[in-house]
Amino acid sequence: MKQIIYSTIIIFTILIHFVNAQEPSHYNWGPFTRADSLRGYLSPLRSCYDVTYYNLDISVDTSTKSIKGSNTIRFKVVNTFDKMQVDLFANMNIDKIEFEDGTPLKYSREAGAVFISFPNKLEQKSIHQIVFYYSGKPQIAERPPWDGGFIWTNDKKGNPWVEVTCQGTGASLWWPNKDHQSDEPDSMLINITVPKGLEDISNGRLRSKTVLPDSSTKYSWFVSYPINNYDVTINICKYTHFNDVYTSKDGSKLTLDYYVLPENLVKAKKHFQQVKTMHACYEKYFGKYPFYRDGYKLIESSHNGMEHQSAVAYGNHYITGYEGYASSNVGLKFDFIIIHESAHEWWGNSITSNDIADMWIHESFGAYAEALYVEYNWGHKAALTYMNGKKTNIRNDKPIIGPYNVNQEGAGDMYDKGQLVLNTLRDVINNDTLWFSILKGMQEKFAYQCINADDITNYINQRTGQDLNYFFEQYLRYVNFPIFTAYVIKKGNETALRYKWEADVKDFKMPIKVTISKNHFVFIYPTTKFQSMKLKKFDPKDFKVDENEFLCGTKIYRSYVDPKSDINIF
Repeated sequence: MKQIIYSTIIIFTILIHFVNAQEPSHYNWGPFTRADSLRGYLSPLRSCYDVTYYNLDISVDTSTKSIKGSNTIRFKVVNTFDKMQVDLFANMNIDKIEFEDGTPLKYSREAGAVFISFPNKLEQKSIHQIVFYYSGKPQIAERPPWDGGFIWTNDKKGNPWVEVTCQGTGASLWWPNKDHQSDEPDSMLINITVPKGLEDISNGRLRSKTVLPDSSTKYSWFVSYPINNYDVTINICKYTHFNDVYTSKDGSKLTLDYYVLPENLVKAKKHFQQVKTMHACYEKYFGKYPFYRDGYKLIESSHNGMEHQSAVAYGNHYITGYEGYASSNVGLKFDFIIIHESAHEWWGNSITSNDIADMWIHESFGAYAEALYVEYNWGHKAALTYMNGKKTNIRNDKPIIGPYNVNQEGAGDMYDKGQLVLNTLRDVINNDTLWFSILKGMQEKFAYQCINADDITNYINQRTGQDLNYFFEQYLRYVNFPIFTAYVIKKGNETALRYKWEADVKDFKMPIKVTISKNHFVFIYPTTKFQSMKLKKFDPKDFKVDENEFLCGTKIYRSYVDPKSDINIF
């Protein structure tokens, strides 16, 4: 964050210069293609049906780095139609598509969209299913988990190790589905057949394990909750398994299952002890773990990690921080991947954004959860240290909310800046009992739902009884920080304070804490128009803005006037 402080300026300039609020500037996200719209827009060919169930059934061939199988898509007709869009990357082969009675269905393809035609109209409210047979070599992730694709690697003993990450890129890179975050199935069966000697760990509970005639093994995992498409995962390896149990405050027992490489078993048993502390922390602030029926799994991965629902991928090498690094000492007190990726079980998996433009709902709250974990264990002061250590990571290059309907996320600032924005909101509300009730209340109100930014802001407005739209608009939809501008002018024993906000949002009016007596912070209520106050026996050098709790830029102009002059500082 850039902080601008002016300690001395010409008195004439102080008295006549009033810095205007910035005019709104709309970020240019650049040109988008029809392929972007096909992927990101909820067109009539997608909104006409609601997915209720997926039955994914594939075989994975580690020797050819290919997959083959089918996905049964059960759906409810929302609006009568005879044509629908399902998504599958263009590099994957469509072997055939059948209606529920076995009738072959005609289809056409454009980019990653598959347009399926039916011989007759499907009537509103009716329930149907298709079976989509496909095969091919899914794209390989060049930089997982940041790039979507398959990861074909080997463990230290040379055994195949296969994983997938596809957040943002799209689950349709490896299985056919309605690849839009607004539509989650109510439940799902994941069947993964792997070569002899390997096992697959996927989401949900293991329903069956079947050895097939060719000595391959079919693992069937059942997900009993709604699940977003990018969370669906496979982890194929030779794992060692151990387990534990977390007991909730109400006595509920949550199974904790861990799958690690055999050589890491001893250190994993010690390192993963913080999982119970994490669950206790998040239960306190957000409510019980959302997927009790399906359990909680932590699975060692060859990449950094990913929040796959009930099957969190872990690749932080059993060290603290993020790969051993942190922005503050307190960040080295815990394993970042365990704490951050597990937070997504609440923020991202239970509550999911409708459009990836609103991925800040996942990542800003997920990052803020890290700070709450610090606060839970080491206190609020340590949490502030943790969050403020992230300020140097903020780029202010794009808005946190991205453009809708084109499959485009907002800025990477949704992590560290988003975390600090939420902490600022906590201080604006200035009522911790209410603030934590809001966090837990959102989890209760929006559990297992797909929502957008307006749902969050409207809920917080309703709970606080305030119109905080100006706050969300400035911090989420514009690039720049609001800038607190103050002129502090001393003449004799009296000091004049003139202050206002510079912001893109014209009615920006965030309260903020400043010192109007030495080392004592109090709230003032600036708007985008100058306000003034008189201060007795106050030295301008003692004027400070509480940037430890509020994320903003500052312009502080300080000066002293000869008491014998005829200049009126008021």
